[in-house]
Amino acid sequence: MQAPPGAPLIAKEPRVSVEKYLKPQVINQIKRLDLRAQFVVKGFLQGLHASPFHGFSVEFSEHRRYNHGDDPKDIDWLVYAKTDKYYVRKYEAETNITGYLMMDLSRSMGYTFRQDLTKFDYCVCLAASLAYLMIHQQDPVGLLTFDSRIRTRIEPRSKRTHLGTLLSHLAKLEPSGETGISESLGQVAALLRHRTLLMVFSDLLTDADSLLRSLHVLRHGGHDVILFHVLDEAEVTFPFQGMVELEDPETGELVEVDASAYQPVYEREIGEFRERLRRDCAKSGIDYVPLDTSISFDKALLEYLLSRRSRM
Repeated sequence: MQAPPGAPLIAKEPRVSVEKYLKPQVINQIKRLDLRAQFVVKGFLQGLHASPFHGFSVEFSEHRRYNHGDDPKDIDWLVYAKTDKYYVRKYEAETNITGYLMMDLSRSMGYTFRQDLTKFDYCVCLAASLAYLMIHQQDPVGLLTFDSRIRTRIEPRSKRTHLGTLLSHLAKLEPSGETGISESLGQVAALLRHRTLLMVFSDLLTDADSLLRSLHVLRHGGHDVILFHVLDEAEVTFPFQGMVELEDPETGELVEVDASAYQPVYEREIGEFRERLRRDCAKSGIDYVPLDTSISFDKALLEYLLSRRSRM
């Protein structure tokens, strides 16, 4: 069980193995991962008939004659006044707005207490769905992986064949390093030369001050950031009783605590940590998305995309 930042510890208790669920039998089957991504994205698009990033990744292109079924809101009335004919505005995808999926490979991401998915598996599913969505919209998307530093960089592309490349790489990833998200975000800020949409997937078990400083640097550089803060269900609710032994997943340090006495302190600290991130990210124009692995990942993603679309 992992404690709040400053004491990232995990309970050494028996848990159901995730091996029979999504690692490696399913996660490593690219077609299954692709189908999972399609399910989430197609369900969303069919429900809305519009892109959740509409207004972010499209720009005005040209006019064309109005056809039956076109949205009357797109009619250009100034053109009608001059020609007495109905024309609508066409839009096309911008080519200078790219996206990067940024995956945390730190060892703590491999934790689950009693959920089918580890935090890392959960993030892979979210990232695969967003990659499918962006390429479906012909928006370039790439991949960055990190632990204490950037480990992999796959350049953004918008071709359909690029989706297979991303899914194949995502399926092979394993969390095994030490946490260094603030330093990694700093590296990314130095790498990016153009305005970019950065989608970060992490449990954020780090110092809040350094994390927020790194995020502010990215925003100051003109980049858009979506921060998916993914915790295990047990890291949010602390469902333990009696004396439990906690282990730091990256150093192996052991601490024994009275869970009943520790629970209210833990819940207060993790609540304050998440609230601070929410508040500071909102001030900086960063999308902060707190999630835990007890929430169906497709439901969580759809709710987020709906909320993002409603703000545009």
